[in-house]
Amino acid sequence: MNRSIRLDAVLIQAVIAGALSFAHLHDLAAAAGQSGWKAWAYPVSVDLLLVAAWRRLRAGRDRSSWTWFTIALTASLGANVATAGLLDLHHVPAWLRILVAGWPALAFLGGTLLVHAPGPAPAVPAASELEPDEEPAPEVEMHRTDTPEPAAPAPAPVPAAELAPAPPKPPADTPAVPPALLDHARSIADAHRRSTGEPITAAALTARLGLPAPTCEAIAAQLQLA
Repeated sequence: MNRSIRLDAVLIQAVIAGALSFAHLHDLAAAAGQSGWKAWAYPVSVDLLLVAAWRRLRAGRDRSSWTWFTIALTASLGANVATAGLLDLHHVPAWLRILVAGWPALAFLGGTLLVHAPGPAPAVPAASELEPDEEPAPEVEMHRTDTPEPAAPAPAPVPAAELAPAPPKPPADTPAVPPALLDHARSIADAHRRSTGEPITAAALTARLGLPAPTCEAIAAQLQLA
């Protein structure tokens, strides 16, 4: 209840002060040679510039807002004081007429600068706020529920093929047999086995070759003939 009464009183006081200031500005503009609707436009221009500068000050303090707020407040207070009997409104000095005539351009410049002035730069958040620290991912332990199959045993190495025993070397006093002659004697022995079904004897091979006895014995020894 008390709050509503106080608000009403403030509003009434604001209306009274605004009406008196508005009337003083109108009277000063009319005394300076601005007649008709132009005299009523001056109070509106001054009050609008004052309100615009005040709103700019509340949004963010800067020098331009204080400058235009001071200019508008000086114009309003000057008109109020001038109409209090300190100035002869029937004989307004030339400098005051010049100020009143140049006020529209000054008010337009101030209003434009206040409206289009850049606002305060928004605070840039710190890098820690933009990208919060990432927590390390928790370690996951995996347990197998199935029983792994036993590994198949490695195959046993295949033994290398047994090499056929080399034919016994002839004694040192046995004459050397040329390979071609040995192959010829082996072919005779193979032909005899195929024809008779029995291995050839040393005596038969000697008779077939017709060579000296030592050479035939050496051949028979290498072919392992009886």
